Formats: sequence, C-alpha cells, structure tokens
Amino acid sequence: MLTTRYVNGAPNWIDLGTTDIEGATSFYGGLFGWQFQSAGPEAGGYGFFQLDGRTVAGGMQNPAEESPPSWTVYFQSADAAATAKAAEQAHGSVLVEPMDVMGQGHMAILADSKGVPFGIWQPGQLKGVDVLNEPGSLCWLELYTPDLPAAAGFYNAVLGWETSSVSFPGGSYTCVNPAREGEDAMFGGLVALADDPTEAGSDPYWLPYLEVTDTDATVARAQELGGSVRMPATDVPDVGRIAKLTDPYGARFAVIRSAAPQQS
Repeated sequence: MLTTRYVNGAPNWIDLGTTDIEGATSFYGGLFGWQFQSAGPEAGGYGFFQLDGRTVAGGMQNPAEESPPSWTVYFQSADAAATAKAAEQAHGSVLVEPMDVMGQGHMAILADSKGVPFGIWQPGQLKGVDVLNEPGSLCWLELYTPDLPAAAGFYNAVLGWETSSVSFPGGSYTCVNPAREGEDAMFGGLVALADDPTEAGSDPYWLPYLEVTDTDATVARAQELGGSVRMPATDVPDVGRIAKLTDPYGARFAVIRSAAPQQS
C-alpha cells in the first residue's frame, strides 16, 4: 500500500493542472473538504490542496491553450537528472527538464514510451504529500496503456518497479511495487486499455484514486458540483466500491471506498 515512508520509485506527489483553479478549489473543496493554500507569489500561482492543514496534493492554473486539465502523478527519484536520462534511454521523453523548485526539491515531467506524462520528485525540504490512504487523499494509482508488457518494461528500467499478477474471476491484474519492497508495498496497477470498457477510445493516462467513506454519496455530490461520471459506483470483490469521475473542467480521477480501510 502507499505510505508516507517514501522510497525511490514510490508515488510521493500528485498535482492538478486546470483552466480554473478557483473553480477547481470549489469543486474539490465541496467534494473532499480541501482548501487551497498558495505557495507564494514566487510560485507562479502554484499552491497546495490541504485537508485539515495537511497537504494532499498540489495544483495550479494553466493557460487554456496548454494541455487539457489533468492530474499528474509523481514518483520519488534520488536523482531527477539521472531518471530523466534513463527515461530517454528507454524510449520515453523529457517534457520538462529537471529543475530546482525553490530549494524544496528537484522535479521533472517525463513521458513513458507510449507518451503518457508523469512526474519525478527528488525530495529536498519537501518530502511529499502529508497524508495518504485516508478519506480525501490518494490511495491507489492505475496506468491505462495500450501495451502492458512495454509499460512494465519501461517503468522497471526507469524506476525499478517490480510487477506481480493478481488473479480474479475472468482475468488477472498487474500490480506494481518499488524495487525490493515486496508486494506489501504495492501502490498501483497496470491495465491494458483494451481490457476496460470504460476506457474504450481513451488516450493512455495515469488515473489517481482517492479514498472516500461512501462512494455513492461522493458520486452524487460530484454531480451536484458539476462533475461527470465516467463509470458509476461499482463493487469490486475484496477491493472495494469504486467510481470514475471527471471534475467540471475535464480532469479524470477515481474514488474508492476500500474493502479494508488502509492506513498510512
């Protein structure tokens, strides 16, 4: 499971790029109780979504002509520059070159071999988000990809991830964990786009899951706040009750009431 005991290759940050940060703050505040705290005038509009004073994500407003609103997931790297180079060697690309972020750490935005963007965070003073697995915070990730074996190979080469297969009626699910951390450290899954009817015709992307106490109530509230439902609340045996949503500006995310509540 995810943990704030961050290790290399593990998720340590998510952030939202949106065309309307005030509107997004109203939506996620109404849905999860988040409040937006600016990182200061030198941060170019970037800020932190917080829950009871603890940071759960970052966010900023982007020009409408840039990439459409979306969530970006970040993974820990001991050396952002080396990880960026490894991504290029594995047939990925560097979208934003590694840079220092006001002494807080180093970041880069990369793309995997199928063009899916993701972030790298090399911790400095800022280690990562403050809370995981609790209601209103990140608890799981999924990569939807057209080529599952290629994705597994890419992230193994770049971030050292290990994979394992979990069987379920009618198929199997590929889980990922950081190198040498074992299956107890699984934080996400790799899913072939062709295997999920909800994703038919979708571009490959990373989908963050947020823990909730009541999936159905969260879906209803998201719709009241102007969001959309991509997949209605659905029970997954031994996993939980999940739903896939978009915020009013088109950023995709999922929610889950886990079958066994996780703890950081």
